[in-house]
Amino acid sequence: MITTPIDPKQFQLHEGDTGSADFQVALLTQRINHLTQHLIANKKDFSSRRGLLKQVAQRRRLLDYLKNTAPERYQKAIKGLGLRR
Repeated sequence: MITTPIDPKQFQLHEGDTGSADFQVALLTQRINHLTQHLIANKKDFSSRRGLLKQVAQRRRLLDYLKNTAPERYQKAIKGLGLRR
C-alpha cells in the first residue's frame, strides 16, 4: 500500500496556522499513513498499533467536529486527503 505524500500546509487557513481542525486532520493523516507502513513491516509491534488506533480516533473526532461546524471545509479535507467518508 503506497500512498502519495500529504502536504499539511495546503490545509492551513492562514500562514502559521497549526491549530485549525483542517491542519490537524492533515497532520494526523500523514502520521497514520507512516505508522501503517511501519506496522506492515513490523506485525508484532503492538504498542505502535495502540498509538495508531488512538490517532485514528482523534482524527475521527476532529472530522466530526468539522462536519458539524463547517461542512464545506469538511468536504475539502475529505477530498484533499482521499479519505473514504
